[in-house]
Amino acid sequence: MSHLPAPLLAGYRNFMSGRYVAESGRYRDLAREGQTPETMVIACCDSRSAPEAIFDAGPGELFVLRNVGNLVPPYEPDGEFHSTSAALEFAVQSLKVRNIVVMGHGRCGGIRAALNTGSAPLSPGDFIGKWMSLIAPAAETVSASTLMTASERQTALERISIRYSIANLRTFPCVNILEGKGRLSLHGAWFDISTGELWVMNKDTGDFEKPDAG
Repeated sequence: MSHLPAPLLAGYRNFMSGRYVAESGRYRDLAREGQTPETMVIACCDSRSAPEAIFDAGPGELFVLRNVGNLVPPYEPDGEFHSTSAALEFAVQSLKVRNIVVMGHGRCGGIRAALNTGSAPLSPGDFIGKWMSLIAPAAETVSASTLMTASERQTALERISIRYSIANLRTFPCVNILEGKGRLSLHGAWFDISTGELWVMNKDTGDFEKPDAG
């Protein structure tokens, strides 16, 4: 008989005896009525930057999409497989979320891969390299800068990639139309793993700022 890894089973038992007991009514409501989250978060699949933990979200509160580098590709209805676009379509058209947050983070391995284009691919398919080529123009510009240190280039591209993804979101007709009608808002955020700080993108300037404490 095969088993899940022991830490997962132990965590599940803790969940059932703790959080599930406290929120069992909420889970029953969600099972009966379905989910109605107001916010979609597009985040990196890095194990250190889970949106549900960072935003202290309960069940049913966030619709979360995670991929390498928290990237959104441009709208391409070409008949190929597009998991990110499918999740976006479902969130906007079916769940009718009112907010989309693209959340990047510090020390992102995908961003590091985009900057280190000379590195050997992890497999013959080079799926990461192909995926991160979505931000290749920005990566090339940042990499060429001799005025920044390696860590500064990393942080710069992490934040630039968030703006790229938001721009790509607007290439989707459903997103563009609903934002224009004031029924959907797009946001950017960057999470510093080492300090726990969350920096929020100013919609007018594109700068990342720490929100007021309180």
